[in-house]
Amino acid sequence: MKYFFLLLLLISCQIAPSKDLFNSSVGKNPILPKPTLSLIPAVNIAKASQWPEGLMPHVKDGFTINLYSKELIHPRWLYVLPNGDVLVAQSNKQSPKKTRNLKDLITGYVMKRAGAGNESPDKITLLRDKNGDGVATLASDFLTGLHSPFGMTLIGNDLYVANTDGILRFNYELGDTSIDTKKYPPEKIVDLPEGEINGHWTKNIIASQDGLKLYVTVGSNSNIGERGLDQEKDRAVILEIDLQTKQKRIYASGLRNPNGLAWQPLTNQLWTVVNERDELGNDLVPDYLTSVHDGDFFGWPYVYYGNHKDPRVKEVMPENLHARSPDYALGAHVAALGLVFSNTSQFKSPYKNGVFVSEHGSWNREPRSGYKVIFIPFKNNEPEGSPVDVVTDFVVNNEAYGRPVGLVIDKQGNLLIADDVGNRVWRIGPK
Repeated sequence: MKYFFLLLLLISCQIAPSKDLFNSSVGKNPILPKPTLSLIPAVNIAKASQWPEGLMPHVKDGFTINLYSKELIHPRWLYVLPNGDVLVAQSNKQSPKKTRNLKDLITGYVMKRAGAGNESPDKITLLRDKNGDGVATLASDFLTGLHSPFGMTLIGNDLYVANTDGILRFNYELGDTSIDTKKYPPEKIVDLPEGEINGHWTKNIIASQDGLKLYVTVGSNSNIGERGLDQEKDRAVILEIDLQTKQKRIYASGLRNPNGLAWQPLTNQLWTVVNERDELGNDLVPDYLTSVHDGDFFGWPYVYYGNHKDPRVKEVMPENLHARSPDYALGAHVAALGLVFSNTSQFKSPYKNGVFVSEHGSWNREPRSGYKVIFIPFKNNEPEGSPVDVVTDFVVNNEAYGRPVGLVIDKQGNLLIADDVGNRVWRIGPK
């Protein structure tokens, strides 16, 4: 164990502060540096802590912030029900089923220090603001005994929940504060990839506009397919599920780790945010925001951001695959997770037409990137201009008091943020 920590110290010392390249790798036309290869990844951990009493993230002028709820354990994802109740998926990755190598052990240590090493609560909590003052007064165990739940969506009286290993359908009646699964047992819709490794465990879902299909994000099982591409079946993709036939197909592929999903209000176009690959240097590869069309391929693992070849991947990209470039680069290692369009919010111009994106934050970059919620304005139905920092200061004096994950616009038009390290949900409103 002594040598393990000496190795970690050596890794940390290898980090070379990034030059002023981050901003050039953000936007519609990013300028990407040459890749830098290293035997072991850089480690620059913001140690997870707890919010001191009275301290909270900082918001940009024109916004307000308050604590919506702190009755939570590792809240990851949010969903707003038609009556304004808020569902919170409290979950984490399950303990690995397979013996890990040294690199996996280092990654596990890093993730634990960053706040992702706790046991998974495996439940969904319902929050209700009874008096409309912007603070949840009820926190009820809505569903328990789940398996690393993440995405949620409601179609009529059918509530769909994406566990890490499959999608379940529950019967829900408007106003319910819990679901009795003994009286109304869930129905399995489809299995989703899990396996012994389950590298990227989060599975998000969104319903089609007509309610006939679900779209599901499934991240890769590895960084660049180094475990073997046979371990990547139905991974690094967005799946389409036909709810009548329960058949699934690949809708889009080559997305290393997609998470947030949202329909653009003016065009009904599907958008997502994606975590790109690691270990090519401080400023590669940018995570990104992009529209997604049927049949799109985004390059993983062979190439990144168009046709930049990854020098570590030995497999040859099949001739029938042609990688498209994403719409908007967010910068390297920001770990973009949450995504929501602002059009239904009560925020006024210049925040009325665009997207909020939560950046969970880097663990392998100097200086750190992410650890904030940004806004990207849209013009002519496309992202335009520079991102705006809306919620910041989740890290103070090298301690991560919080890390933003899920985002939703609530019934009143405010922005809610799930903070999985701070065990809180924050509410952002206009001043």
